[in-house]
Amino acid sequence: MTAQTAIFDPIPDHARHLFFELNSAVDPRDALQALAAACDGRSTVLGIGQSVTQVLGGEITGLRAFPLLPDAQPAIPATQQALWLWLRGDEPGDLLLRGHALQALIAPAFRLTQAIVSFRHQDCRDLTGYEDGTENPKDEAAIEAAVAQGLGAGIDGSSFAAVQQWLHDFPVFDAMPRREQNNCFGRDQESNEELDDAPESAHVKRTAQEDFEPEAFVVRRSMPWVEGADAGLVFLAFGKSFDAFEAHLRRMTGHDDGITDALFRFTRPLTGGYYWCPPVADGVIDLSALG
Repeated sequence: MTAQTAIFDPIPDHARHLFFELNSAVDPRDALQALAAACDGRSTVLGIGQSVTQVLGGEITGLRAFPLLPDAQPAIPATQQALWLWLRGDEPGDLLLRGHALQALIAPAFRLTQAIVSFRHQDCRDLTGYEDGTENPKDEAAIEAAVAQGLGAGIDGSSFAAVQQWLHDFPVFDAMPRREQNNCFGRDQESNEELDDAPESAHVKRTAQEDFEPEAFVVRRSMPWVEGADAGLVFLAFGKSFDAFEAHLRRMTGHDDGITDALFRFTRPLTGGYYWCPPVADGVIDLSALG
């Protein structure tokens, strides 16, 4: 079994994130089977929330709901949904229509609760101008970081996705001198070089993946979003479990040493969800672990 290939493919020009809640009055099995057949893991990634497995009476080792962190500063919202779809492509209109078709395919078992339109900006930069995903592991290291192994048939080859929508406060960010902006990230915006004298609150120091015990590597596939006057980043990280992402989140919010990530000076998460991305077997998404 292999992972859904979009986890390792380059960032697309356009994407659409769809989130669905479960209709408890409808058995979701037929809808899930139809959805799995319609998702190829490349142009459409399927992610399943814990509530689905609970309804089916099964259990996916490692799957849980997005954590509640009562001591986090600032507050981190948990908005766990039953299903998440990541639609990828070259043309946003095509993604809209594909999303409509998938939404109709799984109704009434699942109901759409949120859709986020995202896109690639320049050379995979955030709208603040800083490059995203610089420290992503590559090749075999990426597979080691993002793909579950040794958990059993139907789970090996799968991945665990953490998804958050972040809202930027651009007036606050734009009012900062460039040096202050660089210190928030811990990198120079133009060269992307890490700053030797960055403060401990800099994002690169809060999330240095090799500094955790055990090391906390993830494969990031984040993309900007815009809706009306609002904009920010859809943060997306794939891991062999949720542990690495959760370690980052706890350190960013001051749980380790009381130091809060400087990014929170101008951005904050609006949503947060955990999703299990089943493996692919013989070109088809494999739901056998769900029974």
